[in-house]
Amino acid sequence: MNKTIALLVFVGFLLTSSVGMSATSGICNQPLPELFKQVSPSVVFISAISIEPNKLNNRVNIAIGSGLIFSEEGLILTNSHVVFGRQAIFVTLDDGRKFPVTLLGADPISDLAILKIPDAPKELPKAVFGDSSKIQIGEEVIAIGNPLGLEQTLTRGIISGVNRIIQETQMPLMLPLIQMDAAINPGNSGGPLVNLCGEVIGINTATVSEAQNIGFAVPINLAKETIPELIKEGKVIRPWVGVHGKWVEKDALAILNVPLTEGFFIEAVEPGSPAQKAGLRGGELPVMVASLEILLGGDIITHINETAIASPEMIVKIYRSLKAGQKIVIDYSRMGKKMKAELIISERPILPGDLLSGASSGLMPQSKRLRTGLPLIW
Repeated sequence: MNKTIALLVFVGFLLTSSVGMSATSGICNQPLPELFKQVSPSVVFISAISIEPNKLNNRVNIAIGSGLIFSEEGLILTNSHVVFGRQAIFVTLDDGRKFPVTLLGADPISDLAILKIPDAPKELPKAVFGDSSKIQIGEEVIAIGNPLGLEQTLTRGIISGVNRIIQETQMPLMLPLIQMDAAINPGNSGGPLVNLCGEVIGINTATVSEAQNIGFAVPINLAKETIPELIKEGKVIRPWVGVHGKWVEKDALAILNVPLTEGFFIEAVEPGSPAQKAGLRGGELPVMVASLEILLGGDIITHINETAIASPEMIVKIYRSLKAGQKIVIDYSRMGKKMKAELIISERPILPGDLLSGASSGLMPQSKRLRTGLPLIW
């Protein structure tokens, strides 16, 4: 415990010091060979071993990826999908030294994880974190990693978009990513996206396999917010109500010509969730409304703690205000009858669909707009 606290204190200092902040506020245009020499020593190659216990043959799988040393204590930032659930993890430094590492924490939803080299060698090279809130479309960037298991490789591109959403579910948990056209492949996952100042502005995580040169990176500001909790708790603690559904405006439902209450339509309730224990019900009748598929017949949530659910943006706001262990009151409508339920928020478990599958994943992008009937999972 004392070791964990010490690490947390150190990282808190790191993230508020010049090491974790932007090295410069000016415009940089370093030559690419100089950038590579500056950043690549802090990039590591990761190999992770897992076993499929239900198989008789081909039981051992080896995942490869990249990571980024960000402290002299041997802390490494990478993608969760590279190391989560693995039996053994090894890193190879830029100078060829290989070490077994410990997984301190992982968050499949943000696709971030922290590794530690036990008894880390002294004077490890470490990366400089930039400020991903300042990036601009058209800005030139480089990606450094170990694609397909090859030794360190640099690819070049530009920022193609910001705040991109590629998850198809869990709208309150949707991760706004950086889109870029620097080529990334399996093995690049967990490696840095770097600006021309030599600052890490993102962690490369996924591509759309049907496209060409469309890649995504987790913004480094999100990583800076997540690192302390991953080290302290080993995970990111999120609230869990346990309902799936959609928010749909009355105008879209008028076509049904039945009296329906505007709000959050519960389509499914997670087994064992606080919502199930409180007696909330999901839908049974599939209906198409203006090309929007809805499973009707479930409860309709109208208020949470007396706050009206008047938009999907409000759902996101309410969700992000909830804490595990918190008691809430839900107002809902069941077949036109107004009802209330009290429940205690649980800690969210890892659910199907939470895992990003990484580079060359085939993930399909979604619109940034929220008023499209995207599925929501609380």
